[in-house]
Parts: sequence; structure tokens; C-alpha cells
Amino acid sequence: MTRYTTVMVAHTVLLDFTVPSGQIMDVDKRANLKANITNVLKEHFIGLKHLTESMVDGSLIILFTGPRGSIITVRGYAEGLVTINIEYYKQDDEEALLSFEQWRDLEVDVAMALNSQRSKRLPPVRRGTIYDLYLTLSDERLLEYDIDKLVFEARSPYQKVQIVHSKSLGNMLILDELQNMSEADLIYTETLMQRGKENYEGKEIVILGGGDGGLLWELLKENPKHVTMLEIDDIVMKACSQYMRSVCGDCLDKRKTAKYEIIVGDCVKALSHMIEEGRQFDYVFGDLTDIPISTTPHGDAWDFIRLILNSSMKVLKPTGKYMTHGNGASCPESLKMYEEVLSQLSVPVKFTKDSAFIPSFFEDWIFYQVSLK
Repeated sequence: MTRYTTVMVAHTVLLDFTVPSGQIMDVDKRANLKANITNVLKEHFIGLKHLTESMVDGSLIILFTGPRGSIITVRGYAEGLVTINIEYYKQDDEEALLSFEQWRDLEVDVAMALNSQRSKRLPPVRRGTIYDLYLTLSDERLLEYDIDKLVFEARSPYQKVQIVHSKSLGNMLILDELQNMSEADLIYTETLMQRGKENYEGKEIVILGGGDGGLLWELLKENPKHVTMLEIDDIVMKACSQYMRSVCGDCLDKRKTAKYEIIVGDCVKALSHMIEEGRQFDYVFGDLTDIPISTTPHGDAWDFIRLILNSSMKVLKPTGKYMTHGNGASCPESLKMYEEVLSQLSVPVKFTKDSAFIPSFFEDWIFYQVSLK
């Protein structure tokens, strides 16, 4: 277990400008463009020094050094795009190379000097942090989180396990650099279990996965007869039991009570034993991997999903339901493929679906409720 705060990281500021095409290829116009950019940079960066410049595949590259060891790269493309990248190292107790207002002024001054048709400045990209500030939406668009502390980090036999602290989301579980559950995500669990729509009182339930303990904790509030949870990663459960207690309560402290049992192991093998024993359940929850993002429903991840679905159907009572999460609403192709997989299971099924905005995912997430026809 480790606890860290950021000490120092590299900051990269990106600025883009569009200029009339041909300015880079025309010798006189290129010389004027270089002079204008250099003059503006000298106004904003004390001690600016020209290192080198060259033409590479029709594009202009100029390299400068600036204050505090910063490197400034200017690149002009023949198509009319000019980019300026500024990179520098910053410790926690140091001020930024420029303030927010000064970065804005730099953008405006360069745009005016180039007579730019359009300009764009991105906030500093922080690289080399000891925790992941940048995670992705389900369709792989980039998100920046307000993470300020690494609470826990370990590598289990199965995955990289981290719990980080977000100023707006609280503690958040990250597995293999994918956000899984935060203290602000109760809506995820409530939508997965369809709270208020399903009656769990007196029911027998199996959870496949669910290592954060959130689903088990919320189901126990509904007075089920018994819940069996099958989770392979003991490190995830121990970390969440210590640092995600607002999500899992105390249910991960014990592995067996009169109301539930947590079995540490491969859920596929456990399901096989249940099938052999003829066990039947009112609800099976698939709280495992997300629906894969792929062009076709093939590959190891899809094979695993089919195996879980077909096995789960065999342990469901005729009136039972399989409840699972899908993926983001921004991935309709993958969701459609999943629904096609449902139509091709070894037994005929029907399904409904629901959605909810999940705070730590920053998007609408789709949930499925599958039952036997």
C-alpha cells in the first residue's frame, strides 16, 4: 500500500493557430511568420533563446529554450496550421510558468501577429504524475479528473489496483487505468439492481465480480434470503474495505455470515459447480467486464461474455433475472452487438434496459435486465 501526493510533473501547454495556406511554403511569408512569432515569444518569455530550425516534409520546425528550462517548439504545416508546444517542469510549491491570464494573452498576441483565422489554447497537460489524472470515456475520449492524492496502489495477480481521491467524487477505484467506482456513484448500483423496480426480499442471489462491495452492500439492505458473491481479486476487496467504506460499508470485513458468503476465486469455475449441483437463483448479477469496444463481436472478451451469459442462464430460476451493466450510451455499435449476442444464447431470452448518468464516468451508462422467455 502506498500514499503519495504529487511532487513534480512536466506541464505541456498546446496552442494552435490557422493561417492562410501557402504561408509556410512561400519563403518571404515564412520569414515574416517566423519573425512575428519570435517577437511575441520574446515578449512573454524572458531569456528566450533560438536553438535550431529546419524544414521537415514541407513543414517548418523551430526550437527555442525559455525560462526555467522550458522548451518551446513551433511547427508550421504547409496546409496552414501553426502549433506551439511549451513544456516545462514544475514542482508543487512552484508557480506556473505563466498564469492563466498570461497564457490567454500569449494566445491573443500570437493570433494577432499571425493574423490567424482561428486559435485555440489547451490548459496545461500534466505528465509524469504518480496517479492517473487522465482517464477515458467509453468511446476513448479523454477526461481530466480533479485527482489530488493516490490513496492506495498495488498490483494483484490479475490487475493494477488503485484508489485515488478526487475533490468532487471522493475516493475512486481504478482498475488497469479504468475508472470503476467512486464514492459519488450510488446511482450506478441503484440502476444496476433496479432499486424500487425489483423485489429482493427473501430472494437468493449470485453476484459475479462486484469486488468493490457496493452491490452486495446495497442488496443486503433489501433483506434477501442469501447472497453469494464470486470475486477473484482479494486485493480489490481488501483495498475497498479500508478506503471505500462509504460504498461497501462493512460487508467486505467478513467472508461469510448468515446472509451472505464471499467466495474468492474464478466465477466461471464456481458457476460450473453450481450448474453441476443443479442450484438455481432468483437473480444473477454480472458485475464483471464492460461490453468490449470492437468492430465485431469476436475475440477473448466476447467469448468470455458469451460463456458468462450462457452459464448464468443455467442457474436462473424460470422466473429469475440476469442483471448487468453494458457500456456507455456513446457506444451504440457495441451495445447493438451485445444485444445480438443475447439473441443467440443457448436458451431464448428477452431483455429490458435502463440508463443513468454515472458521475465518475461523466456519461450515461446502459444497464440490462435479461430474463428467460
